Amino acid sequence: MTTTRLPRKATVLLAGLVLAALAGCGSAGGKGPAEALGSEAAAQPPVKAVPAAPAGLPGMPPLLDPNDVYAADRPNQLSPVVKDFPSRVYVPNTASNTVSVIDPATYKVIDTIPVGVQPQHVVPSWDLKTLWVNNNRGHTLTPVNPATGEAGEPVEVHDPYNLYFTPNGKYAVVMASMDKELVFRDPHTMNRVKTVPVTCFGVNHADFSADGRYFIVSCEFSGELLKVDTEKMEVVAQQKLPFEGAMPQDVKISPDGKTFYVADMMAHGVWVLSGEKFDVPKLLPTGKGCHGLYISRDSREMYVSNRGEGSISVFDFQQNKLTKKWQLPDGGSPDMGGVSADGKVLWLSGRYHGEVYAIDTASGKQLARIPVGGGPHGLAVYPQPGRYSLGHTGVFR
Repeated sequence: MTTTRLPRKATVLLAGLVLAALAGCGSAGGKGPAEALGSEAAAQPPVKAVPAAPAGLPGMPPLLDPNDVYAADRPNQLSPVVKDFPSRVYVPNTASNTVSVIDPATYKVIDTIPVGVQPQHVVPSWDLKTLWVNNNRGHTLTPVNPATGEAGEPVEVHDPYNLYFTPNGKYAVVMASMDKELVFRDPHTMNRVKTVPVTCFGVNHADFSADGRYFIVSCEFSGELLKVDTEKMEVVAQQKLPFEGAMPQDVKISPDGKTFYVADMMAHGVWVLSGEKFDVPKLLPTGKGCHGLYISRDSREMYVSNRGEGSISVFDFQQNKLTKKWQLPDGGSPDMGGVSADGKVLWLSGRYHGEVYAIDTASGKQLARIPVGGGPHGLAVYPQPGRYSLGHTGVFR
């Protein structure tokens, strides 16, 4: 049997006639839809069109849940890229120029990797395939293969205090703290693409908006925050924190994407602000030396390390308040780290004590205190759940 295909214009016309006929059948006595419902309905004002939400950063994978930016980080939801990697904790020792490798199953250091001068953070790459050790004063990045634990040839990068990746994977962003620069680089070769000079001192930590179109940066030594347009690679706003001697550190966005939290080690708490408005933030006191921020695997809580008093505060997003405080036995200096893949253990470096802490996220009990090198800083728990990495010690989406 031969099928005759109507021209496109004829098809559209026919569809319109069919819809009109159906509308007539559904009305009373052939009246229009508004008339059939009565004069009250006919008098209703036309419904205004709701403006579409701004599109996300071009090339960025869409969020799994628009109401939870961490929806891809659920317990043990490992990407196929990392599912066969051995579970390890990588600890950069700033005073020893090494990375200690801990087996989380035994709480033992099983390897020590020599790296460059003053390693600050171990950073998972956007594609999850590489761990970059930020050798701040050595002006290099050391790549580590998380499948084998072997280090590759260092890559020359000036002043890499910290490292992030744009949500579309297009650029690496080096926090060049002493150089007073944000340096956008190729995420694989680390070749420089664009240098953005800044007027604040000590750019160090950041997090991205839910749509990836901007990110908030903390400036440790001048007590300021920057708002940066991701696609334009430009600083679009800047503000001084309302606290004399402020020293902002880690930055994290809330699960619903509406609020940014900024740890401050001198204000001894977390600054809370709207990223969209970038208005004057409010301070939530947590503890002395507030430093690192980590989200629980169920997106319900945020763990806040208070380095100056050896404690961890727990913030509940739904209740919008601090609900618990865990004190480390025998004190300590909990700094940077991450949450285990199953969500049961919070790992933090002890910056001034040459040790690492493993903390039970259900009870706050210290599970282990592990000696490492000197000045342990931005440790990375790897692998972790998530589809891609935004950098630092492991910020995944």
